[in-house]
Amino acid sequence: MHFQKAGEEMDLVFEIDFQSDEALYTQLCNQIIIGIAKEMVHEGDALPSVRQLADEVGINMHTVNKAYTVLKQEGFVKVDRRKGAVIAVDINRLRAIAQTKHDLTILLAKASCMNVSREEIHALIDEIYEEYGGNGVNGNSIQ
Repeated sequence: MHFQKAGEEMDLVFEIDFQSDEALYTQLCNQIIIGIAKEMVHEGDALPSVRQLADEVGINMHTVNKAYTVLKQEGFVKVDRRKGAVIAVDINRLRAIAQTKHDLTILLAKASCMNVSREEIHALIDEIYEEYGGNGVNGNSIQ
C-alpha cells in the first residue's frame, strides 16, 4: 500500500486476517496507528483513498470508511478536501488524555483506599460529566 509523502511514495503493508475475531476496520485502524508509532507515516502524509484501499486490501469501502472515521474521532487523521484522509495526530488531545489518566489514577487509588466502589465512581463520573453536557469544548463527545 502506498502513502504519499512529500512527493515520494512509501510502503505500508496492510495484513488483514479474515479469520480473526477482530473487526476488519479495527485491524486497519491498529495498523495505521502502528505505522504512525513506528514513524512509517508522519504528520501530513495522505492515506490512500477509501476506494483505493478497499480495492487493494480486498474489503468493502464501508469498512475502510469506518476505519478512517474512527481514526478521525480518535485524533489520528483529519479529512482534507484536496488530499482526502491525512495523518494528523492531535498531540494536544493525546496529552490531555494522558494527563487525565494520570490524574484519575491518583484519584481512583485514593477512592479505592476509602472503599469507594466502582459503581459509585461511575455514578459520580456520570453525574459530573452531565454538568458539562457530555461534550468536550469542541462539541465532540469524549470517548
